Amino acid sequence: SPVSPEPTTPGAHSPSHLHYHSRPSSDFTDNASVRTDCLCVCLQDVSKRMSLPMDIRLPPEFVKKLEMESENSSPDSKPLSRMSRRASLSDIGFGKLETYVKLGKLGEGTYATVFKGRSKLTENLVALKEIRLEHEEGAPCTAIREVSLLKNLKHANIVTLHDIIHTDRCLTLVFEYLDSDLKQYLDNCGSLMSMHNVKIFMFQLLRGLSYCHKRKILHRDLKPQNLLINDRGELKLADFGLARAQSVPTKTYSNEVVTLWYRPPDVLLGSTEYSTPIDMWGVGCILYEMATGRPMFPGATVKEELHLIFRLIGIPTEESWPGISSNEDFRSYLFPQYRPQALINHVPRLDTEGIDLLSALLLYDTRNRISAEAALRHTYFLSLGENIHNLADSKTSLLPPYQTDSFAPERATKLGRASPKSRAGFSPSPPLRTQISNSETNKQM
Repeated sequence: SPVSPEPTTPGAHSPSHLHYHSRPSSDFTDNASVRTDCLCVCLQDVSKRMSLPMDIRLPPEFVKKLEMESENSSPDSKPLSRMSRRASLSDIGFGKLETYVKLGKLGEGTYATVFKGRSKLTENLVALKEIRLEHEEGAPCTAIREVSLLKNLKHANIVTLHDIIHTDRCLTLVFEYLDSDLKQYLDNCGSLMSMHNVKIFMFQLLRGLSYCHKRKILHRDLKPQNLLINDRGELKLADFGLARAQSVPTKTYSNEVVTLWYRPPDVLLGSTEYSTPIDMWGVGCILYEMATGRPMFPGATVKEELHLIFRLIGIPTEESWPGISSNEDFRSYLFPQYRPQALINHVPRLDTEGIDLLSALLLYDTRNRISAEAALRHTYFLSLGENIHNLADSKTSLLPPYQTDSFAPERATKLGRASPKSRAGFSPSPPLRTQISNSETNKQM
């Protein structure tokens, strides 16, 4: 069934916020009884009943249908029933391919192709993720899992699923369009973000993740490619294809290698009994990457990934990781007895509080690894002010403005280019060739 987007702020109407009347305006008089008899269908009222965005352009035939139905309804009509709402959404154009115009291909993977598009209902850009149903490699199950989760996740730091279109050969997911992802952002700012921007991106990542974890939903595939960024500096979690999976594969159904760089050591060593801490390790790796401009543990194999982790964090012991000495995979690798290194020597741009948060995210013992909710309250974020903790789930407007110095001067000089100009206080990347990121394409959504 179609999925309608979250309503926008009532005060921010587009030019399509109109009042539709059943008779010409010349028929109106100052007579109260005539005004009462005259039907007025307000788009805001329709939006309230159907949970539509305020900038929807209602088709004329649908407006006429609403007028006829409203003649027999009271002014305080209750929200539509599920079946009536589904039928009405279809009348507007939700769930129909012709409602969206393709503007170009953004990426292609094993079972999905993603296009940049435009909605005829709102004139907004969208990302159209077309999933081919003739393949029987498990992809449809992944898509269904993604749909079922995103339908119920309504948060400013989680990508919005606007619509679902089902045909015999294809399932199309219509997402909000974002300009970039974190990997592209890092690549296009010379790999050196301002530390203020690092902090704000980190806070938004934790906000979205905390919202998921409170609802017992794990992302399980956190990486910069799956963190989307728009031109207002809003960061959103995307690609929930692996969320809630019973296991976290190291390969896709087509044997394409899935990056191991953000996987926690317990998963690398075969653990299938995990909870929210699986995501928190990846958050730590992403914090390191934003602060340094390079991946923290870029291993090509499971053994190499573990080797990089142990060489920096130290070889795990029964004290730091209870039960590790009895793990057969761990024992078989025969790793050297590495001592833990001081993280500050590897991330000198992070302050003391930042190093403390990073250390709490990279603990071997999952029981002690910091949670998303606790991380949001960490002293690292004190400089952002108290108001950030009062944000509604649908809002990001109280976040402090972005700084304009994405490039470090020495890095910008070395690259032979100047720092990019900011828009609305945000340090954006230059125009990018693609913005799609999924497990199969490593691009978007």
